[in-house]
Amino acid sequence: MDLYELPLIDVAEKIRTREVSPVEVARSALARLDEVEPRLGAFVTVTADLALQQARTAEKEIADGGYRGPLHGIPLGVKDLYDTAGVATTSSSAQRAENVPTIDSAAVAKLYDAGMILIGKTHTHEFAYGATTPTTGNPWAPDRTPGGSSGGSGAAVGSGVVHVALGSDTGGSIRIPAALCGTVGLKPTFGRASRVGVASLSWSLDHVGPLSRNVIDAALTMAAMSGYDRRDPGTVDIPVPDMVAGIDAGVAGTRIGIPTNYYTERVDPEVAAAAAAAAATLEGLGAELVEVTIPLPEHVLPAEWGIMTPEATAYHHDHLRDSPEKFTDEVRALLETGAAQLATDYINALRLRTLIQAAWKDMFASIDVLLAPTVVAPATLRSDPFVTWPDGTVEPATAAYVRYSAPANVTGLPSLSLPSGFSTAGLPLGVQIIGKPFAEPEILRVGHALEGATDVVGRIAAVTAQVA
Repeated sequence: MDLYELPLIDVAEKIRTREVSPVEVARSALARLDEVEPRLGAFVTVTADLALQQARTAEKEIADGGYRGPLHGIPLGVKDLYDTAGVATTSSSAQRAENVPTIDSAAVAKLYDAGMILIGKTHTHEFAYGATTPTTGNPWAPDRTPGGSSGGSGAAVGSGVVHVALGSDTGGSIRIPAALCGTVGLKPTFGRASRVGVASLSWSLDHVGPLSRNVIDAALTMAAMSGYDRRDPGTVDIPVPDMVAGIDAGVAGTRIGIPTNYYTERVDPEVAAAAAAAAATLEGLGAELVEVTIPLPEHVLPAEWGIMTPEATAYHHDHLRDSPEKFTDEVRALLETGAAQLATDYINALRLRTLIQAAWKDMFASIDVLLAPTVVAPATLRSDPFVTWPDGTVEPATAAYVRYSAPANVTGLPSLSLPSGFSTAGLPLGVQIIGKPFAEPEILRVGHALEGATDVVGRIAAVTAQVA
């Protein structure tokens, strides 16, 4: 079995005991990248020389007794929104084609401190403003979308190139590709981790986090990249918990909310069935299922778009004025829409978010976590990114995919997506576990229990370099 196929903790143990070198691990990842990249297009930049240089440094540090922990020597993919010193950070846009940062983003710097090595920068939907990542194919079916905006990261993890890749999540951009690519994706609580050095889509909705092969990988990575940063006023000055300790404690007595509305509407039957099966599995492990009504459901998407659209336009104001032709038509149209939005509409969306947050807090008084599908349907075709419903209506993929993920962005609550099965067409399906503020250890514990009771988490897509 090749090194890239092993679980991260197994590779980490081999590195710790010096059974294998970080250089061997990096070469395994790069070889897998060469094998699958012609079909997937997951990477905008491959940093092979840098990866081997960092791997040699890690090898020497470990030989000298400087082992830093289970992420030391582990390859990493980084969404091309995150600044990386000396490595182009383009946001998959012509606007930043020549952008080479001189310092690392806060999250990348922390993961470098943990000893991770950079394999490359992964494609994003331009400036994260979409949910399909048109440049990239799904590892389970390259003619299908990997989701977005962190589609490159989802494809890189789902195909086995890396165990972990960074994403960002403003309306579901970590969890959507996680669900569609068969990986784990963790959006933390708003304020848990610094976004310094990450191109913004919507300042008050943006979150940073990992996509990974399994739940423990997500826990290790999220803990390493978390913490207060005075440069990011959105971060909260609270201790970072050990996100792995207690992860094996099980779910006996845990109250799991099962929605009776919103997450049950306009959803593919196979997606709904997979979520129901996940609930039944957790109940069989000792959890208590509690039916809940999602409050103010009709206001979630108006709040999401009412906040995101003008905040995105404000961030890109200068580029929209000076070089609008460098945006894709899709993103330019969205930014122009934001420019036309009234300030009163934005303020009302902010007020509406406060009401939604309060109502969700009340809902969580009777439950510990909420279990729901991550997205409404499996991956659509890249050539036809629309969901067609049984009544004949057609919904754009971005609008459809954001529908179930946006509530955790509007509320700022932590949400963990993990594989829940496969469709009859062989496409991954996902469920998400949403928790209370800063309860990442709890949703990870529930996710780990569900992971251990199924055989779908951690699978690697058998994509090859054969031309589609």
